[in-house]
Amino acid sequence: MAALGARPAPAQELRRQYAELHMGVAVRLVLYAPDDATARRAARAAYARMAQLEDVMSDYRPESEVRRLAVRAGADVPVSGDLFVVLARAVDLWRRSDGAFDPTVGPFVELWRAARRTGRMPPRAELDAAARRVGSDKVHLDSVARTVRLDAPGMRIDLGGIAKGYILDRALDALRAQGVTRALLEAGGDIVLGDAPPRRRGWRIALSEGDTILANCAVSTSGDTEQFVIIGGVRYSHVIDPHTGMGLTSRREATVVAPDGVTADGLATALTVLDDERGARLLRSFPQAAARVRRHSR
Repeated sequence: MAALGARPAPAQELRRQYAELHMGVAVRLVLYAPDDATARRAARAAYARMAQLEDVMSDYRPESEVRRLAVRAGADVPVSGDLFVVLARAVDLWRRSDGAFDPTVGPFVELWRAARRTGRMPPRAELDAAARRVGSDKVHLDSVARTVRLDAPGMRIDLGGIAKGYILDRALDALRAQGVTRALLEAGGDIVLGDAPPRRRGWRIALSEGDTILANCAVSTSGDTEQFVIIGGVRYSHVIDPHTGMGLTSRREATVVAPDGVTADGLATALTVLDDERGARLLRSFPQAAARVRRHSR
């Protein structure tokens, strides 16, 4: 981990910027601290928390907690507090979005990852087989015992549409525990913001409609600008419609501003799947969030 562009600054106003690879992307951290030692200690704590949560939620890691949960279908499995919270939020969003967001979409995601590697459409028979293992009605959460039960063998939880926001939220908590409250964390299309920089109202964030000033909130953008596959002249997004098992072709991009990263991340994913009417209905159930959805030209 290396500091970028370090320069002297007055007490309590030392600006430092760091970057590390987590969640498959470069995670940028900008913070203000009273001194170098505090800045480095806080950055280490934030990145350590990210690494810990990757071991919990990454479906790319065979030994992650979420992957180990999937192999114990039919059992009530005790899980960590972090995994339980994210699954509970994910299932709640599944209900509110009428299934447009679904953390059990993993079997479809696996097929489309193969499609992006090979350039070939997932076979219909394999999509149909995967569909039998998808559906958050097959996820049972016990908040008293803090256990999770998956009904169907072969289910695979994919938290890619919500976990990144949660992880950045917890990394900001780690910074605050070190006395650093003025911070920006950015990972791909997700940004989580703490207090504003010194003598400023907020952080300047570039959105599609222009720059805006924000603090103590989160911004997430979801779309197919980076991950997609073109098959037969059709562009299929890495975002999957859980109802059909197909990669999206609508070229919708959603940007959400919400009080925290987990809300912004999940909503942005759901809004790329929903049409305008259903998306507006979902957004009304999150009165503290705002969103802009636009359709790219083909």
